[in-house]
This record gives sequence, structure tokens and C-alpha cells, in this order.
Amino acid sequence: MTAHKPGDPTTLNRLYGRSVGKPLRAGKQELVDTLLPQLAVPADGPITAERLFGTDRPLHFEIGFGGGEHLAHRADLLPDHGFIGAEPFLNGVASALTHIKEGGLANIRLQHGDALEVLDRVPDGALTMVYLLHPDPWPKARHAKRRMMNPGPVEMIAAKLKPGGEFRFGTDHPVYLRHALMVMRRYCTEDGPFEWLCDGPQDFLKRPGGWPQTRYEAKARKQGHEVWYFRYRRR
Repeated sequence: MTAHKPGDPTTLNRLYGRSVGKPLRAGKQELVDTLLPQLAVPADGPITAERLFGTDRPLHFEIGFGGGEHLAHRADLLPDHGFIGAEPFLNGVASALTHIKEGGLANIRLQHGDALEVLDRVPDGALTMVYLLHPDPWPKARHAKRRMMNPGPVEMIAAKLKPGGEFRFGTDHPVYLRHALMVMRRYCTEDGPFEWLCDGPQDFLKRPGGWPQTRYEAKARKQGHEVWYFRYRRR
């Protein structure tokens, strides 16, 4: 297994996909202009719980939080934990800011942009949980390198999780599912960094407790898609 070298772009994905959608309404634009600067992850330097929240606490990281439903739910459920969410899509960031304001959530920090750039600055072994829920599937074979579930990002996630920490992954796309299982198989060996928390089909066909439905999952189910849930523990 090739170890991740911090700051080495050859071991990582670059950021792909859209970053801006429909023009924001005035209220959401105001949140982006006023609230986001207060909650933004620092542009440089190490990313620690103490630096972000002023105290040492369990730290969670969500890669591509979409509209922020899951991020806000988890932060509300665990107010003594700290949460970092990264999302390149501005409209998703604006939606997350709405959840944060309405919920009075003081334990979330946001990155509008590349998740891996921030994750790279988190000290090794500092994270309690990492979430990757319904990432862009990039279904064409020639785009497979753009998928977040690839060796570079997975090795970085493994490095940043503490022993016993958990990596949660969810998708409704069969092509991405097969690709992710192929990638994770090499990291769930006896001497690999992860243990797949699965005793049977019920463990990946039923959403675990404390894992709320996102808008993308709801859309998938409305379209008749099956959804799969995966939990991996850091050895």
C-alpha cells in the first residue's frame, strides 16, 4: 500500500465538478457574505479542534456535505463534538448556513472548496469520524480517477482517523458502489487500516442509527434507486 505523502498532489484527486448553480436569494447571499466568514476554516496552517473551537473535543469531517442536512443533524446530536464540512458548491454552502443559523449550531466550521486541501492539514489521528455520502459518481470509466473513493483520498482518510475512528460512506449509484468496494477491499485486509463493520446484508442495506437521510438519498429513493450504507472502523 502506498502511503500518502502530505502535500503530494500525485496521491490525491484534484477538485472536479461545478461550484456555482442558480443565483442565491438575498437571504442566503447575506449568510454567505456575513456568516460564512465567521465559520470558515482558516486558509492555512494546521486544522485542530483547539484552533477551530477553542477546546480539545472529538472532531468530525464531512466531505461534500451537499445541502448540509446530515452535517447539521450530527452537530445538533453531538453538541460537544466539533464538525468540519467541505463543499465546493456555493448553493450547498448557503443551505448549510441556513441550517446552522436556524439550529443555533456553534460547533460547525465550513470550507467552501476542496475538502482534501483541508483534510491534508488535519493532524494524523485527529479525527473521530469521516463522512462521504452520495459523492458525485463520475460514472464514465474515463472519469474514474475523479471519484473520491480512490487510493489517494482513502489513504488520507485512514491517516487522519484515530484508532477506532469510523469512516462512513453511502451511495445509490451501482457503478460507484462496485468501484468503491473494489477500492476498499485492499484496505480491509488483516493488515490493512480498515475493518468493514458488516455481518450481513442488513448492515449495508439499512441506514444505521444516527445517520439521517440527505436530500440526495431522498431523491434517489423517489426515483426507485437502492441505497447502500457502509461503515469502516480504523484499526
